[in-house]
Amino acid sequence: MLGPPLTFRQKVNRFWLRVSEGLELNQLWGQFEKDARSSYRLYAKDLESTQAENAGPGRKFFHVAQQFFWAVLEKLTPARRVLLLFALILLIFNPEFSWHSQGDLHIVSLDFRLYGGLLLFLLLILEVADRVVMKRDLQIAREIQNWLLPSEPPTIPGIAIAFQTRPANTVAGDYYDVFGRPGRTPEENRFLVAVADVAGKSIPAAMLMATFQASLRTLSVTQSSLPELIGNINRYACTNSQGGLRFTTAFLSELDPSTRTLTYINAGHNAPMLCRKSGALERLDAGGLPIGISVNAAYQTGSVALASGDWLVIFTDGVVEAMNTRGEEYGEPRLLSTIAGGANGTPGEMMRRLMTDLDGFVGNTPQHDDVTCLLLKVV
Repeated sequence: MLGPPLTFRQKVNRFWLRVSEGLELNQLWGQFEKDARSSYRLYAKDLESTQAENAGPGRKFFHVAQQFFWAVLEKLTPARRVLLLFALILLIFNPEFSWHSQGDLHIVSLDFRLYGGLLLFLLLILEVADRVVMKRDLQIAREIQNWLLPSEPPTIPGIAIAFQTRPANTVAGDYYDVFGRPGRTPEENRFLVAVADVAGKSIPAAMLMATFQASLRTLSVTQSSLPELIGNINRYACTNSQGGLRFTTAFLSELDPSTRTLTYINAGHNAPMLCRKSGALERLDAGGLPIGISVNAAYQTGSVALASGDWLVIFTDGVVEAMNTRGEEYGEPRLLSTIAGGANGTPGEMMRRLMTDLDGFVGNTPQHDDVTCLLLKVV
């Protein structure tokens, strides 16, 4: 049964809710500000710093505007560049066309600004179509990447774990994993805890991340030590690292639940922080070069004994290097302060606390790198 017809105001409200998806004006402005900053950063990468230092403000502005225009134009296909230029000519110069007939006076005048606007709208439709197709493909890639990452940590007696990742783009180059590694006997079973960060972002980094995950999972089933494992992974990574340009920083560790001993190798990664219950801080930095740089790289092994109440914080540089609108980094001191403030909670609670604090610090600044954190607490 149909209800009463909607009033004009109800139709406007429904239309606005559909367009804004229920966001408030301040939320929409914050989203626009973040998108604008991100887009400017994309185009600003192509700006040249060749202008004279002694040039006047007007000349500097014209120089930057000219470079920015070319940076935008070069992102389009040649056909769309011509379309954009033609539309701008119609909008800015508005060439007039008049026709006068003989005899009776007939004057026809055309305003070409309307056609310039229509051409810009056509260009927008073409760009949006490309974006929709790309977004659909990236979403499929994101779903595949989610299959590669664990959704829940395994059950480890006496150990509680939480992890979270936030890609800077739809797909990420960060990797985390926790899985069992069988030993020769049940008493020798271990759990491998890994966090890695592939150099770069988006599709190239995500593809190498998938390669790293596959090689780690495959080689981990062999009865090899941790140095042998990372050595084999490094040799394989060097075959497709483009001469060391596509390297991966990684923290790989083996956890023995029976003795609570953590054996680790830090391959050029941000040093994880072991926050003792007593307040002491240890940085796990024993290791070597990032994976994929040198086929003959040697790796040093470190080992620590975990005790009840200890926290192990493993993170990628996207956490501590996250920046706010003033250009300040989140930094390790603030990360440590956040961990210390919630040390009595669970890793899940701590993760929510950390991400909330990170969001509050960053504000509307676009995320420039993947953010990944793995928290381990000994209970």
